[in-house]
Amino acid sequence: MSDATFEPPQIAPLEPPSRLLMGPGPSDVHPRVLKAMSTPLIGHLDPAFVAMMTEVQDLLRYTFRTGNRWTIPVSGTGSAAMEAAFANLVEPGDRVAVPSNGYFGDRMAAMVERAGGNVVRVEAPWGEPLSPDAVESVLAEHAPAILAFVHAETSTGALQPDVEQLTRIAREHGALVIADTVTSLGGVELRVDEWGIDVAYSGGQKCLSCPPGASPLTLNDRAMEKVGARSAPVRSWYLDLSLLQNYWGDERSYHHTAPITNIYALREALRLVAEEGLENRWARHRRIAGGLKAGVVAMGLQMLPEDAWWLPSLNAVRVPDGIDAKLVTSTLLSRHGIEISGGFGPLAGRIFRIGCMGHSCSSRNVLALLPALAEALREQGFEVDVKEGLAAAVEAMDE
Repeated sequence: MSDATFEPPQIAPLEPPSRLLMGPGPSDVHPRVLKAMSTPLIGHLDPAFVAMMTEVQDLLRYTFRTGNRWTIPVSGTGSAAMEAAFANLVEPGDRVAVPSNGYFGDRMAAMVERAGGNVVRVEAPWGEPLSPDAVESVLAEHAPAILAFVHAETSTGALQPDVEQLTRIAREHGALVIADTVTSLGGVELRVDEWGIDVAYSGGQKCLSCPPGASPLTLNDRAMEKVGARSAPVRSWYLDLSLLQNYWGDERSYHHTAPITNIYALREALRLVAEEGLENRWARHRRIAGGLKAGVVAMGLQMLPEDAWWLPSLNAVRVPDGIDAKLVTSTLLSRHGIEISGGFGPLAGRIFRIGCMGHSCSSRNVLALLPALAEALREQGFEVDVKEGLAAAVEAMDE
């Protein structure tokens, strides 16, 4: 036996530093959401909480633009909703087509393999979207059961256009469609039903400006039929939709203890979406992020994505030659309290990733970031005209 003695650690009261969150997530949380999180807990089967569950599902349907019955918040971060989608839809031996154009396509591949599926890659460079021709070729050759794509690739700042073309191709080849909407839901145009998406998952901490912990997921009847017809049980008990449906379906019977405070937060965040109006919210993200884009370009910087697949919620800005990206991001954080991020994988050191999401998506934040970024770049010898940048940003945001 150990004869060690233990003294209670002396830990100071919690005082997180003040930050302006303009990285790839999380985004700043609206004060109303923080207030909702401070309200008293009730039981996860309390009639009042059960009523809230219905409200959250209705709000999620509005935000996803879907009538899907199976629309729920998964207890966990966005990766839990992602894993729920793949763990339930992928059976051992299924072929699944996934993208190669970013980090989250790689994560899809890993989840498919863990579920016993066989990965087929749809090739595209990092920073570019999938082409319908490449999707057509892969589906014609391999006949996968599922086509998965990332609507808004957080690692590259690329938006996937042509979604309706991809889903039409999938239908023609008998494949279901899974869409990663983690960085688009609530900030970028997304129409699940109209665009023919069978399954979509997201996270709360991006354009919804909600703390992570309760993550949106929606499945249509075609997808749930595949789940119900599985010959092998889902390998995850916790994420098994055939069990979760008893909690989030009509029965509301116990499955696990829901993250009650996170559900409060998500409910309030979604109320904010509904109050603003979804189309208005999409327009705000385009306008404010358009100001950010115009500002950095006027300062002599370049965007990574082409205009056709520019992602308003996550702006990938090329790092100028000779600039240490990590030094820039650390300077912004330590001196100005502004968080942005660099790239990773093939884009490590080559891009800045600047979020313009939810409550963080404001003209005030853009106008705070641009001079701070200019200062950090000048210190490494890159001359910028911050006045030109601010003027271009203001003009774009006033349009």
